Amino acid sequence: MNKLFTALLFFLTFSGFSQNTKPKFEGQSASSTGKVDTRNHAIIPQWRGQQTLGNISFDNDFAGARLNGITQDNDTLYTAIIAAENYPINPSPWYAFKVTSKNPKTIWIHLTYLNAKHRYFPKISRDGKTWQVVDSTDCILVKDPQAKNQNFQDNALSESAYVRVRADSKTTWVAAQELMTSSIVNDWSKGILKNKFVSSEIIGQSPQNRPFQCLRIGEDQSDSKIMIVIGRLHPPEVTGQFALQAFVESLCVDSETAKKFRKEYTVYVVPMMNPDGVDNGHWRHNTGGIDLNRDWEDFNQPETQIVRDFLRKKLTGTQRKLYFGIDFHSTWDDIFYTNITEKPTHMDGLISRWFESLEKAIPDYKVNARGSKPTSGVISKAFFNREFNAEALVYEVGDNTSREFTSLKSKTAAESLMRLSLEYLK
Repeated sequence: MNKLFTALLFFLTFSGFSQNTKPKFEGQSASSTGKVDTRNHAIIPQWRGQQTLGNISFDNDFAGARLNGITQDNDTLYTAIIAAENYPINPSPWYAFKVTSKNPKTIWIHLTYLNAKHRYFPKISRDGKTWQVVDSTDCILVKDPQAKNQNFQDNALSESAYVRVRADSKTTWVAAQELMTSSIVNDWSKGILKNKFVSSEIIGQSPQNRPFQCLRIGEDQSDSKIMIVIGRLHPPEVTGQFALQAFVESLCVDSETAKKFRKEYTVYVVPMMNPDGVDNGHWRHNTGGIDLNRDWEDFNQPETQIVRDFLRKKLTGTQRKLYFGIDFHSTWDDIFYTNITEKPTHMDGLISRWFESLEKAIPDYKVNARGSKPTSGVISKAFFNREFNAEALVYEVGDNTSREFTSLKSKTAAESLMRLSLEYLK
């Protein structure tokens, strides 16, 4: 194994791999969020179970798992095959599996992908709850020597990765990001529900009969001024989940601003838009084989229909208004996607003022934002604005943004939103 390790280091050194200064992340182009066919596409479910090779066992029989095959190369090297639920698909190659050994042993696992390249730096857990990023000496990225312009997508330009695991009789989890399955998020929701001003209802069922939970935060029983928070349309986007949770928790604090805000505004939260895709370990899609964030115009999928119908029932034909909508995601680096609107919204100018507030509150922070017209957009922010005239945006968190900064930024964002929203009432 030492020979393999030395050879890989030699490859990295002489393959042109270097850590260059990265340019500003520009985000997705408008064409990448254009209209697509969102009618069901077939998926290939992964086989689930435990496979034992010698004294080492690999297990993908749990919620959020993704391991499509495993082979043994030699006594200490194993190759994991990771495949998506269907194709074509964006480069979000999610993986998650368990490893045990009858006898304590250090092994290497070669993470390989079908029709994709490596993106997520491995995380390790011994209990499935507490996670840590593997040490840099325990992960070797195999770069493509032909890859050019390596910047924010460095990991995606890796052909594969080797991760070193110290396996024993106690389970070791290996995953692309921390596991945040539907049951884990439901447990988080229970904590939020301990607040007397928070209630919950099931507003629908996913195709695999997982409940669509919607939290209601606020004390205005008339629901005259509504905001909506959604997240986890894409299963691997765990950093967006962390940001959503920190944001929502900050709406529930005991500050004077939060108390005043909750008397004036009602916030509805759907924290898990794609529970089937998350629990099935999908890279991108729901069980209909569709990217749910491209279905906010035709509404062919049950998950987007649930939220659309919920909002229409609340708002259509009433005096109520949707003032603000936010959708949490993850991508290569932090960015906001906004609407370039051609008419005033119910809270016109809120987002630009919000960005200014964030920059003032967080030292050395500069907002990275990209706008597009919502008139025919197929993603959530376009729908919120187009149909309900709301200020709306997509809040993207970088794959590798620190959990500490993610929390700080989301808490600051929630505090600023509450304060600015109250100023609109004066």
